Amino acid sequence: MRVLIVPLIAGLVMIGGCSREDHAKTVAAGAADVNLEQSIQARLASDAQLQKSGLTVTANSDKSEIVLSGTVSSEEDRSRAVALAKEVSPGLQIIDTINVHPAEIARSEYTDLMARRAREKAVIVGDRIGNSVDDAWLYTKVMTRLTTNTGVPALKINVDVTDRVVTLRGAVDSAARREEAERIAKDIDGVKRVDNRLEVRAG
Repeated sequence: MRVLIVPLIAGLVMIGGCSREDHAKTVAAGAADVNLEQSIQARLASDAQLQKSGLTVTANSDKSEIVLSGTVSSEEDRSRAVALAKEVSPGLQIIDTINVHPAEIARSEYTDLMARRAREKAVIVGDRIGNSVDDAWLYTKVMTRLTTNTGVPALKINVDVTDRVVTLRGAVDSAARREEAERIAKDIDGVKRVDNRLEVRAG
C-alpha cells in the first residue's frame, strides 16, 4: 500500500509544481499585456485628435499583437492611431478593427464658409450643388453617409443637390448597391426627393 501511495504523492507534487510555474507565467504575461496596453493608451491620449475617441487597446504580448477597436471620425484619425501604436514598439503586429464614422454637422452649425468649401470640392469631382446653404449641407451629409457605407463605392457616384432634391449619377456593380445608395440619400432628414440615375455595370 505504501509503495503505491509514495509515487502518487510524488506525482501530485510534480503536478502542483507545474501548476505553480504555469500560474507564474500567466501572471507575468498578464502584467506584460497590461503594461503594453497602458503604454499605447497613453500614447493615443497624448494626441489631441484621438484623446477623446475612447479607443480600446487589447494586447497579447506572447504573440506581439495589439488589437485597436472603437470609432473615430476620419480615416486620418484611424491611420494616426495605428501609427502611434506602432511607435510604442515597432515589432508589434497591429490588428486594426477601428470603425470610421464622421460626426455630422447640424444645420444650425453649418456656415456659409462650409457651404463654399463644399461647392469647391464638388466642382473638383464633377458634382453640382444649388445656391442655398441647405443644398450644400445636404450634399455634405449625403457624401458623408456614402463614404462611410462600405457597401457603396462612393468614389464612383456623383451627387447633385438642388432645391433639396438629390440626384445620384455614375455606375455601381449591382442592383443592390444602386438601391442602397438611394436608401442612404432618402433616409437623410431634409431631402425632398431622390432621383436615382445610377447605372448597374457588372465588373
